[in-house]
Amino acid sequence: MADKKKMKIKKGDTVKVLTGKDRNSIGKVIAVYPETERVLVEGVNRVTRHTKAGQTARGSRTGGLVVQEAAIHVSNVAVVDPDDKKVGTRIKTRVETVERDGRTKTVRTRVAVRSGKDL
Repeated sequence: MADKKKMKIKKGDTVKVLTGKDRNSIGKVIAVYPETERVLVEGVNRVTRHTKAGQTARGSRTGGLVVQEAAIHVSNVAVVDPDDKKVGTRIKTRVETVERDGRTKTVRTRVAVRSGKDL
């Protein structure tokens, strides 16, 4: 069983592909799979799947060729800075204490190191 590692890239981040057939393309992360260290990026690494016609819970499903995204390894993508749209920013966590209704609460915010803007 693969050891589950913590990944800095989260769902909704804007990333740029560094290697492969879709190099230099920018997209939004749709899903993150920490078990296999892979991410699913919108419009990147599109593959053709052959689907069989069959029954689903809502009725019949048509078969044929379906083009959909396939997951790519997390090392092949880099986070895009939200401020200057440059690639390769690192991510740090800013911890703040917020007081609401008389209670102090610690809030963690993901921040781009290059510009200091929130992700």
